[in-house]
Amino acid sequence: MFKNLFLTKPVEPAGHVDAGEPVEGSLQGEATLKRSLTATQLVMLGIGAVIGAGIFVLSGHAAAEHAGPAIVISFIIAGFACALAGLCYAEFAAMLPVSGSAYSYSYATLGEFVAWFIGWNLVLEYMFAASTVAVGWSGYLNSFLGSFNMALPASLAAAPLNVVEGSIVYTGGLINLPAVFIVAALSGLCYVGITQSAIVNSVIVAIKVIVIVMFVAFAAQYVNPDNWVPFVPENQGPGRYGIDGIIRGASVVFFAYIGFDAVSTAAGEAKNPQRDMPIGILGSLVICTIIYIIVALVLTGLLPYPQLSTPKPVATALEAYPSLLWLKHVVELGAIAGLSSVILVMLMGQPRIFYSMAKDGLLPKVFAKVHPKFQTPYMGTIYVGVFACLLAGFLPIGLLGELVSMGTLLAFATVSIGVLVLRKSRPDLPRPFRVPAAAIICPLGAAACLYLFWKPFSEHWPLMTGWTVIGLLIYFFYGYRNSKVRQAAR
Repeated sequence: MFKNLFLTKPVEPAGHVDAGEPVEGSLQGEATLKRSLTATQLVMLGIGAVIGAGIFVLSGHAAAEHAGPAIVISFIIAGFACALAGLCYAEFAAMLPVSGSAYSYSYATLGEFVAWFIGWNLVLEYMFAASTVAVGWSGYLNSFLGSFNMALPASLAAAPLNVVEGSIVYTGGLINLPAVFIVAALSGLCYVGITQSAIVNSVIVAIKVIVIVMFVAFAAQYVNPDNWVPFVPENQGPGRYGIDGIIRGASVVFFAYIGFDAVSTAAGEAKNPQRDMPIGILGSLVICTIIYIIVALVLTGLLPYPQLSTPKPVATALEAYPSLLWLKHVVELGAIAGLSSVILVMLMGQPRIFYSMAKDGLLPKVFAKVHPKFQTPYMGTIYVGVFACLLAGFLPIGLLGELVSMGTLLAFATVSIGVLVLRKSRPDLPRPFRVPAAAIICPLGAAACLYLFWKPFSEHWPLMTGWTVIGLLIYFFYGYRNSKVRQAAR
């Protein structure tokens, strides 16, 4: 039985669009998804997922609670780790243009059990990410409505549960209604189709990039360099300021970089995946890292970092300057639009991972159903939307964001290892994009991600263990018995 846990899924070279060959994905069951995304749309998908949560939501929390002004260094560390993993993703996505992201790559290289473990953690990455960002979206919406005396009462705009010193406490709220609304609305858009979703995303990305440029241009003149002193605050305990806080901050803002991974989930719907996937993944990563560094400097320069721990840190910083209140309203509108695109991309990614897992027999067949008209994994979209609504409505942003980072880091580390494994086991496969100096970059990428996973999140290990146990029960009671790869091997 132990040996059977690590059966790998057969890998065959994917057809190449430039050669006039059909591209249906190199793993079974990918022909039913519609190939319509261009390289530009893939880059925009990446920017749509990356630019949003890191700037508009988590930057303030990470600066106030962990790194101080040195959050800039945290972004650089997280961006470096992501760049290493991004190179590995680019090689896999060009070689295996399928919809399952790290799950499919793991299945082809490290075996079914590892693939299930990663697929289960990708639920943390995507569904929990959509919920996390929805909480931040709610904060900006209510702040904007408050400018017109239309804000919802706290009982309807905040999670009823919070985490204080490791314990879950009741806040007195009922439900975060705006967060539930935006998840439900965007799930409906994902239900209708990938092309419509990509077009809407491109428009939203353009809006939020313009807003970010305006924020930097107008707010930079109000930056007070005294707010950057000390740049690295003195350590006050595990994960709180100092070098330890910078590392913890990097782990938290790592959440903000998962957009390039979301690009890989759309590989089964790219027109020319061999050429376009590396462009989409690496292009969006480079652009977003530069933007993060600039915005983090301006944000921490506007307001002392302890005051930035809110669901809307950019708006909070601008509130301190009466002459910038007009910009605050613009930023709120940009954040509402920008965070919408992040939620949209996350809600697009998760059903496609479930789709791949169901096609392999590891999840019930209902998740593999494709809508006859819209050509989308509509049943998976419905289930993901419902659960994401529940998470967004009842859980706090800090807990959700850190669980997302944990799942993401494990997935990135696995992909980095998988590239080396497949290089040795299947050197014959055509690789339109190859990781340069793979013997150095792949182990370094895996080590960086595992370090960021292991060191900062010790208080969440019980939750992570519980999540893993639930996943193992589902696998052994359903997935192991219904695996198509195992059935074919008998």
